[in-house]
Amino acid sequence: MKISKDARKGAKSLFVGSFTDGRLDEAKVRTVVKELAERKPRHFLEIIEGYQNYIRLELAKRHAIVESASDLERGTRDKVRRSLRAKYGDDITIEFQVAPALIGGLRIKVGSDVWDNSIQTRIANLEDELIHA
Repeated sequence: MKISKDARKGAKSLFVGSFTDGRLDEAKVRTVVKELAERKPRHFLEIIEGYQNYIRLELAKRHAIVESASDLERGTRDKVRRSLRAKYGDDITIEFQVAPALIGGLRIKVGSDVWDNSIQTRIANLEDELIHA
């Protein structure tokens, strides 16, 4: 569903006001949603949809998915945690997943950031180079 310019501006304004000290404030988010539900302003559903999308994207920035071909050892997990916390802050959540198709290496996703050092991707890149050479 395409949202109107006014609804997008309203959602963005509400989103920007949902932060405390540079971090998304859960209490403010609840208040915004409650007030929108009670007031039901013009373009209410579009504003809620836009606001929800902004919140979803912000939460994705605070969650890392670390994929590996097999279970990582505790020391490796701790090293990855330290690196991600140093880059994104202590409040980042980290989820470790096993993805055998990677063959080896790691793929790390945080929001729209992706670091892919998997063997699967290296093979695909080599194939592309050979095809386009």
